Amino acid sequence: MDKQLFHLQTCRTSYAFLLVHSKYPSHLYWGRRVRGRNLDALLELKERASFSPTPDPADRRLSFDTLPHEYPGYGNSDFRMPAFQVQLPDGSTVSDLRYVTHRIIDGKPELPGLPATYAEDGDAVQTLVLTLRDERTGLTVDLSYSVFEELDAITRSVRLTNGGTEPLKLLRALSMSLDFAHDRFDLLQLSGSWARERDLFRSRLRPGLQAIESRRGSSSHMQNPFIALLAEGATEDYGDVYGASFVYSGNFLAGVEVDQFRTARMFMGINPFDFSWHLDAGESFQTPEAVLVYSAEGLGGMSRIYHDLYRSRLCRGRFRDEARPILVNNWEATYFDFDADKIEAIARQGKELGIELFVLDDGWFGKRDDDTTSLGDWFVDRKKLPLGLEDLVRRVKELGMQFGLWFEPEMISPESELYRAHPDWCLHVEGRHRTTGRNQLVLDLSRQDVRDYLVQTIGGILESAPITYVKWDMNRNMTEIGSALLPPHRQRETAHRYMLGLYEVLERITSAFPHILFESCSGGGGRFDPGMLYYMPQTWTSDNTDAIARLRIQYGTSIVYPISSMGAHVSAVPNHQVGRITPLATRGNVAMSGNFGYELDLTRFTEEEKIEVARQVALYKEIRHLVQFGDFYRLLSPFEGNDAAWMMVSKDKREAFVVFVTVLNEAHPPLGRFRLKGLDPDRNYRLVDTDQIYGGDELMFAGLPKPLFRSDFGSKIYRLKAVE
Repeated sequence: MDKQLFHLQTCRTSYAFLLVHSKYPSHLYWGRRVRGRNLDALLELKERASFSPTPDPADRRLSFDTLPHEYPGYGNSDFRMPAFQVQLPDGSTVSDLRYVTHRIIDGKPELPGLPATYAEDGDAVQTLVLTLRDERTGLTVDLSYSVFEELDAITRSVRLTNGGTEPLKLLRALSMSLDFAHDRFDLLQLSGSWARERDLFRSRLRPGLQAIESRRGSSSHMQNPFIALLAEGATEDYGDVYGASFVYSGNFLAGVEVDQFRTARMFMGINPFDFSWHLDAGESFQTPEAVLVYSAEGLGGMSRIYHDLYRSRLCRGRFRDEARPILVNNWEATYFDFDADKIEAIARQGKELGIELFVLDDGWFGKRDDDTTSLGDWFVDRKKLPLGLEDLVRRVKELGMQFGLWFEPEMISPESELYRAHPDWCLHVEGRHRTTGRNQLVLDLSRQDVRDYLVQTIGGILESAPITYVKWDMNRNMTEIGSALLPPHRQRETAHRYMLGLYEVLERITSAFPHILFESCSGGGGRFDPGMLYYMPQTWTSDNTDAIARLRIQYGTSIVYPISSMGAHVSAVPNHQVGRITPLATRGNVAMSGNFGYELDLTRFTEEEKIEVARQVALYKEIRHLVQFGDFYRLLSPFEGNDAAWMMVSKDKREAFVVFVTVLNEAHPPLGRFRLKGLDPDRNYRLVDTDQIYGGDELMFAGLPKPLFRSDFGSKIYRLKAVE
């Protein structure tokens, strides 16, 4: 058997595959970095049951049903989940991809029209492109593997090109597939709902298919485009973890299939449900990127790799490396009921408390007195703001604050001037009822005229005043997914064309306004995914602002996403989502573990509350470099007990910020300790605002005493600085 071996290496990881019979890319190894002296021996070809047929009668040991493929098809003896499927003009769907050539590129090419991680000058990044071809159809498949050596990650994507003379139809085009030699794993997923996003679910792999997906037109509140396989006994700090994260914001599929021989196939890509893509001769289709991370240091090690990669080589622009401002948003303070004087009063109080940015939320445009009207009419409501947006921005700026603005550009209200002028601009199927959600429809961003309208109108507002922040919202999922401009054989391309259109709009607008900090939102965390982070470096984590609910939401989000990507605000009590009453100090301590702000009526504070808020604001200004750019360590999980704790540590390990929260108080609780992480064991640290000094080794191996509280929802923060 002739062999050609490909061995990809990061600073701590090896990924290897070989060509079986010089034709079929077959997976060998993914795990701790190894020298690779005899990796080809990891692949054992053995004849199995006759129900696993062989494509080569001369080698009965070879069966596609047992071969660990790098990019498997279906129809010629692999019965497991395929990575791609192509329909020929004769209606058949059998393909036979074989190796043609490969090349190695220094750096990382862009993916046309799609967000992706990137390399900068001086980065140790190389890309392997492996070209496979189906001789009968001329279909060419380029498998791309980009290796971030220092950041310890590997990305995968696929480009499929019709190199033949007849049209082809893609029915499935996943971004990655990877076969493990066994199934002794737990599957971790982040699932939930609106206002309860990204709960942790861990379950043992079982025979058959286990998968998560979105068919909603967005990555969704319900499932996040991420999965991980955890080796037996793997914990937060120990054991092998294999993560896969999808850089895409639309319909996706991710999962694992355990076969009859107890091997596991992990896969991820665009959801093939209700998807197809027509490829004329010479046309190509590019899949989004899957980001693979292996860690031998448990979930925490995996998370910190994703955090560093996404913070520095996915997020872009000025605010990638700048500290984010503290803001106040008027939504839960006023909802739609405000005027310029009310907004100025909130901003004035914010300035007195040290807040840096005011954000005007929904209700400033068209005739928007409630959520039944005006989306798409991006002009100022002169009843609320008779002197225009420019006057309000001037008044806020004269207070010494920045000004931000809310938009929901992707939506259109049936009750709007835009809809009356262009009823065909929304996603719809002719002759079918147009389903609304939150009294709105979805604009068809597969259309160039719609995209140009958005860029022109949103750009005009942003040019009209010195705006430095935009909250970009999206408050419903897709129904009646069809486009008036696409021919019948391309209608099932609409959902993906929408995403490509959205990405084009975001690229044009964010490039035109590089001084503006853009925050993504979709009813909170309904589109908290790497695709959006490429254009907007932070996301409104959840519409649920309750501090206790946020323990789980922010903890789950941190499994993949850096703390610098999470918007977190202090809101009023009783909380508007769950009705809970929590101390102002706890609301502040939890919200400071993200991009900090307030979402309430500052003018209603008591003098005591003003003092507490001013203290929180001043403290966050001192520690936000840790929150936004430090290493994050999870200490106690709110999914496993009554306490939650985490900490941020500076890259040089000289400073740390720790948050501890107890949910429900109990009488005479047992005394206990909690251990810190990520410190230098050979350094001493002073507990700020005290004269107490601890060794880093003591803090990590013996820990600190758990604080005791006199009521429910108690919290405490700790600041540590190295002693010279």
